[in-house]
Order: sequence, then C-alpha cells, then structure tokens
Amino acid sequence: MTAITCAGAPIHDTTWHSVNWRKAIRTVRRLQVRIVKAMKAGRWNKVKVLQRLLRCSFSSRVLAVKSAQRAPAENQGKQTAGIDNVLWDTAEKKLQGVKELNNRGYRAQPLRRVYIPKKNGKLRPLGIPTMFDRAKQAQHLLALEPVAETTGDPNSYGFRA
Repeated sequence: MTAITCAGAPIHDTTWHSVNWRKAIRTVRRLQVRIVKAMKAGRWNKVKVLQRLLRCSFSSRVLAVKSAQRAPAENQGKQTAGIDNVLWDTAEKKLQGVKELNNRGYRAQPLRRVYIPKKNGKLRPLGIPTMFDRAKQAQHLLALEPVAETTGDPNSYGFRA
C-alpha cells in the first residue's frame, strides 16, 4: 500500500499576509504546464499524479481560498455565507480554511437556498455554497482547467470563465 503525500510549504509558520502570491501563482502555473505537456504526450497516469500534486500543494490551496473569498466588484457574493454561516473575512479564518482544505473524505454541504425577486413578480431560486465548498471547487478547477483548455475545440470562440 502506498501513502499519498502532498507537496507544499509547511503552514504552521505562515500567516495570510506573509504569503508570497507571485511565487504561489508561478508554482501553480508551472504544474499546470506540466499537466498539459503530459497530456499531449499521452501519459495519462502522469497527468493524474500531477493533478493530485497540484491539488495538494500549498500554493493551490492558498489561491483557492483567495478566489473563494474574492468576488467581482459588482457581486456581493463574497459577503454571503452558506448554510453553515461561516465567512472567511479575517486572515486567521482564511489560513484556517487553507489548513482544512487538505482534509480527505470531502463531502459537499447542502446549498443555502435564497429566492431573488424577478421583474415579473416571480422568484428566482439561488443556491449559495459554503466558503469551504467554493474553495474546494476552485482548487479542483486549477487541476482540471489545463486539460479542458487543451482538449477543447480550437475553433470555439465562446465565453469561458
């Protein structure tokens, strides 16, 4: 039986404000480039290993938490808590989210349902995930995006987010 280890810097001596964001972005991009190269070479086992390495790395966890708590300027979604009423609004809470993001046995929480009124008087349902679920989705996006971009149709000019 093999043990699964995760790469990354130790968290115990790191604070949210001392994170080297440029280095974190560079580390994630480098691993994404390696995933694309392995995929183009047809080495799917290598792709899987690199995706796991990327998901477990400290850099991807930090970037995932940062993207989960950040929202576009027009969107106030970052100020909306999920069903657990937890917001990552302080540096300590964000760092705690980074620590928890590496846990195994992840199960998504139910969505908090909010109804938004439409112009015609009806209500539009909106599901709000927890901060942890948003970060977990962002973390998996970092690992899956290189594969989707590479295998996507080169002649497709549609919008991608």
